[in-house]
Amino acid sequence: MTVNSKETLQNCIDALERIINDDSVPRNIRRNAENIRYILSNDKETPSTRAAMVISNLDEMGNDPNVPIHTRTLIWGLSSQLESIPVDE
Repeated sequence: MTVNSKETLQNCIDALERIINDDSVPRNIRRNAENIRYILSNDKETPSTRAAMVISNLDEMGNDPNVPIHTRTLIWGLSSQLESIPVDE
């Protein structure tokens, strides 16, 4: 795992922590963010595999009409960061 991939994953985990701890976010979204954080923290998978596993979940979260605008923007940013992880790692 390269330093950039490791940093990207850690930045995403940190952003998910902000979502999880934000009381203005609906409970089901926070629960989904916890599941995504768990997947991204799993060192047994490659960074690209972990990213691929959660991108569709992030898209679903971002399209939920109950998500606050500030959280939706954060979710879209997470997707963009994860899509930048190279597949060959």
